[in-house]
Order: sequence, then C-alpha cells, then structure tokens
Amino acid sequence: MRRKTKEVDIIVEIGIEGEINTRDRVLDHLLTALFFYMQEKANVKAKWDLRHHLWEDLGIVLGEELKEKIKGKKIARFGNAIMPMDDALVLVAVDISGRAYASVELAPEEGEEGFELTLVREFLWALARSLNATIHMKQLSGVNAHHVIEAAFKGLGIALRKALRESKRLESTKGVL
Repeated sequence: MRRKTKEVDIIVEIGIEGEINTRDRVLDHLLTALFFYMQEKANVKAKWDLRHHLWEDLGIVLGEELKEKIKGKKIARFGNAIMPMDDALVLVAVDISGRAYASVELAPEEGEEGFELTLVREFLWALARSLNATIHMKQLSGVNAHHVIEAAFKGLGIALRKALRESKRLESTKGVL
C-alpha cells in the first residue's frame, strides 16, 4: 500500500520481507516491535516533511494495508494484551468492528527525546480510522516515556495479531460488522 502526497511518500507492505526505514529512528524502533509481536514480516519506507505528517500518514497506510489483507475474510475481530516493560504496564484492546475510535490513556511522568505522545495519538487515531477499528490503550503503571510507549506498541502488535487471525464464523451477533 502506498500513500503519496505533497507531504509524504509512504509504502507499507505486510507479509513481505523487507526493511523498516522511515528515517525516524523512534518510529522505526516502535514499528519493529509492532510487527515482531504481530508475527508479520514487513517492508516500510517513508519520505516526509514533518514528523507529524509521517506518524499520522503511516497510521493511515498501515490501516489500509491491514484492511486490504482481511478483505472478504472472517476474522477473530477482538484482540488484547497486557504488556509489561520495566516500569511500564500497558493494557491494549482492539475491536475490528467497522467503527473507528481510539482511546489513548498514556501519561508517562518522564519524557524521553523522540517519544512524543502527540505523535502516538495521531498514529493511533489514523490507524483506527483507516482500519475501522476501536483501539483502547491504558497505562496501568510506568514513568518512562520510552518504556510506556514501547509497551503500548508491543501490546498493539499482540492485540492486532489476535484480532486479525481467521475465524470460522462472523464474529457479530448482528450478522454484520
């Protein structure tokens, strides 16, 4: 999947051996963790003008790529994880329901260069909108921004892996997502 605008040129391919190179070391680190815990190979490349545009548009492209991957398939729909990382403990829950929403309750006390909550929120809201998923993240403990945000991305990887796996039935009492 590719998104090319005046602000960004982003490619996200899941299930393909490649590299993760957005030219943002923090985002590369977090995407590496995300795809590792999703148990997916990925190829991600990006050129961009502002970090905000990179993070938001990468969330859009990732959601579109995942949506295309599950098109016409019955999926488990729900996934969750409680992820510890040093001082951090983060709960993540995903519902690929056709309804976009993101609740991001992350508030580490100590910042760390490059680990910005505003960018994480933009990424998650864009992912939720383009995948048509509900995503909840709640920090249960932790003070270090690196640990809290990385735990959130690892947990998101596990939750997405669970939610995206195939199911024998349509996971909806309404009969439609």
